[in-house]
Amino acid sequence: MWAYTVGFTVLPHVGGFLGWFLNRKEIPAWYEKLKKPSWCPSRRVFPVAWTMLYTGMGYASYLVWNDLGGCSNKAIVPMGLYGAQLLLNWAWPPLFFGAHNLNMAVIDVLCLDGLALGTFCSWYRINRLAALLLLPYLGWLAMATCLTIRIWKDNPQLKPGKSD
Repeated sequence: MWAYTVGFTVLPHVGGFLGWFLNRKEIPAWYEKLKKPSWCPSRRVFPVAWTMLYTGMGYASYLVWNDLGGCSNKAIVPMGLYGAQLLLNWAWPPLFFGAHNLNMAVIDVLCLDGLALGTFCSWYRINRLAALLLLPYLGWLAMATCLTIRIWKDNPQLKPGKSD
């Protein structure tokens, strides 16, 4: 059973690592030049935060999957919500850093918020510890959403249809 625990716990890190790896050059070249609010976390905080958040959500997903008896009909909605929000989570860095598409990044993060909240609500009825493990992630997403929207608003020259 430990292999399932490790697999579920590591899975979120895969997309997170790929997102970082594929877009890492855009951080000093593009992100650092954006106008950002004073409350924007330091670049050094992001890898530490995401390591903890991905580990917590991954282990929580294992708890829910295990409580539902693995791949069963009961797991379709709670694990489907989780999978969908994880895909949107992984899609954000290529949209924001890779494509420099702030409009799509805002849409992505708002949809991600809804799916993450839906995941929390569906998991709460199944395994409260799993749901509670998502609370730091939901808090970070709230900050990330506000930051994405603020960057979108404060950098109008990067919106499609605007001239430089």
